[in-house]
Amino acid sequence: MAGAAGRTAVALDARLPVGEAGGLLRKAFPGHWSFYLGELALYSLLVLILTGIYLTLFFKPSMTEVVYNGSYTPLHGVPMSEAFASTVDISFDVRGGLLIRQMHHWAALVFVAAIGVHMLRIFFTGAFRKPREGNWVIGVTLFLLAIAEGFAGYSLPDDLLSGTGLRIAQGIMLSIPIVGTYIAMFAFGGEFPGEDIIGRLYSLHILLLPGLLLALVTVHLFLVFYLKHTQWAGPGKTNRNVVGKPMFPQFAASSSGLFFMVFGVLAVLGGIAQINPVWLYGPYRPDVVSTGSQPDWYVGFLEGALRLIPPWETVIAGHTLMWNVLLPAVVLPAALFAVLYAYPFIEAWVTGDRREHHLCDRPRDRPVRTGFGVAGIVFYGLLLLAGGNDIVALTFRVSLNALTWVLRVALIMLPVLAFLVTKRVCLALREAEHERLTDGVETGDVRQTVEGGYTESHRPVEAEERYILQRGSLPMAPPLVPGASAGRITRLRVALHTWYAASAQPQQPPEDEGEELPVESTGRPSVQRGRSADGSPES
Repeated sequence: MAGAAGRTAVALDARLPVGEAGGLLRKAFPGHWSFYLGELALYSLLVLILTGIYLTLFFKPSMTEVVYNGSYTPLHGVPMSEAFASTVDISFDVRGGLLIRQMHHWAALVFVAAIGVHMLRIFFTGAFRKPREGNWVIGVTLFLLAIAEGFAGYSLPDDLLSGTGLRIAQGIMLSIPIVGTYIAMFAFGGEFPGEDIIGRLYSLHILLLPGLLLALVTVHLFLVFYLKHTQWAGPGKTNRNVVGKPMFPQFAASSSGLFFMVFGVLAVLGGIAQINPVWLYGPYRPDVVSTGSQPDWYVGFLEGALRLIPPWETVIAGHTLMWNVLLPAVVLPAALFAVLYAYPFIEAWVTGDRREHHLCDRPRDRPVRTGFGVAGIVFYGLLLLAGGNDIVALTFRVSLNALTWVLRVALIMLPVLAFLVTKRVCLALREAEHERLTDGVETGDVRQTVEGGYTESHRPVEAEERYILQRGSLPMAPPLVPGASAGRITRLRVALHTWYAASAQPQQPPEDEGEELPVESTGRPSVQRGRSADGSPES
């Protein structure tokens, strides 16, 4: 038996890189829960692919008008497109169709959410810095493609809700100066609603966008394997190694368990939590708009931006520029994604930090970056809330106009306030840690002194916690010193660096002054060796 296994291994090794796989199987993966967010997105994508393949067998991407005669009696005799009719048939006449449809929709929501939360983890911990800037760019592109893929799939049933979304999309296209009319006519195949939009969205949804997603996911995973994971600082965890569970069998077992958990939770949601009941909305009609219609959360911020901006328009040479559509629906998202793409390079330019970073920052150690992140979350949350301002006003019985003005003011004020408060909280946490390192941890034992007063005893901070508090991440790069003939851009960079780095350095208690912080020189060969959970060096 052993001889047969040995001969098989030799035969495979002669044809495939089996021998080199040993080092790969010992690759170390950090065990912290936050590192599983990317896998949550990956496994949601797998569920999307599996359920999507099933749905393509029954869906008809056609806008040809038919008269419904299926199992759902309330729609009998109603004219509708073949796309809507096939969606209703999947829900009521295909065995397991409704379960698969709802699993697919829930998986789409989880997929986009997991990518978003994963990117927030990377942002707040500084895992986008050198040498991972390229992977950050890929991640932002994946997020953008996931939003486009979700919108395309959301629009395919041609129901009243998704049709309203397509009508808004057409308005956004028309707001683009000069070329907007041509783009809209090409997309819809004529005047709205046209005859081609469902077929074209279907091709994008099942071919082009998934192909791009899978290609970028493959490149992303390859870079993760090559560059290794970042990790939280701790005893034995430095900027030159990787400590964690080996890929096989520990990480493989936990990761497989996560996949089955994701699949199971999505199956339960698909079975008991109704989502997108298109038969209740009815087929799309251009002359009908449903009240209280809300898009999926990942495009809700665009809806909110459209609702908040005042009705600004400009007429130039007989042509109308619709600023109230162009700014919130074209300029704003383009600016947001431009900032996301550029941020790693902007931060590196401001700080002058060109070192490799393989340790995660604690958010409190970088107050300015953390403040920017929280301000962005507040900005997005306000836009998402504004996307349902009519529902909020109706539910709480407040004036819709008053609520809109409150949200307009809040959109300007609250992100700035959130930045200032977050930065102050980060600094306060650092000051509290410095005090704890200096004075020790309160034990709760109160004693009376000989003078008649009372004092509480303290114990030193535990060694592991002390190490993390003192050496939570690599310190900031040295201050930039402008030359005598420095230009405006250089002086601006120095000023930004001083502001960004203020209070960001790890603080040492007085008794540790002069102790060298572990700022290791990092090069590509030094990161190729890590340690697995059992302490064995990684190949």
